[in-house]
Amino acid sequence: MTEDLLRAEVAAERREQADLLAGLRPEQWDAPTLCDGWRVREVVAHTTMPFRTSLRRTLAELVKARGDINRMADRCARRDAAELPPEKLLASLRDNVAHPWTPPGGGVRGALSHDVIHGLDITVGLGLDRLVPPERVAVVLAGMRPKNLAFFGTDLTGVALRATDLDWSHGTGAPVRGLAQDLLLVLCGRRLPPGRLDGEAAPRFSRRAGG
Repeated sequence: MTEDLLRAEVAAERREQADLLAGLRPEQWDAPTLCDGWRVREVVAHTTMPFRTSLRRTLAELVKARGDINRMADRCARRDAAELPPEKLLASLRDNVAHPWTPPGGGVRGALSHDVIHGLDITVGLGLDRLVPPERVAVVLAGMRPKNLAFFGTDLTGVALRATDLDWSHGTGAPVRGLAQDLLLVLCGRRLPPGRLDGEAAPRFSRRAGG
């Protein structure tokens, strides 16, 4: 996929997420997501941080976090979520659907991955039925590398992921079957609500009912 087409997918993903977020009830902004410890408002604060923060300030935040990018992301997301009401966070997303930000070393595909994954953190966490277009998920899956799995700490030893809506699979061993977007979340170390995955190894990547 060309860079122009990738940028069009990024813009479409952000626009679709903004439309969905605009329809959330106030209490849903405070509901938990698949990102441990983050509510919807923290996730949106995180995905929109690059639109509001200069490179210089980002580097300063990274220094304050002693070079730990996860610590920096968590601190900034919590701060911005506390300071900015949902309407400001939503406006930050809607006003920047075409923003050129890309993660360090990730390019435009990395930006798409970032938005798709965190969008799923929200919708799956809330139990919403949004389906990301399969071709968009396929682009993200095609960009996943061993370094990504290492970053998320995902152990897929002896596991065979098999998508039910795309011609995509990963690994060998005990099967885990599900929508490609749910398997993407598995790759990213998320534990999914019960009933979204099937197969012998599915319980390994699912939360307990009520948990």
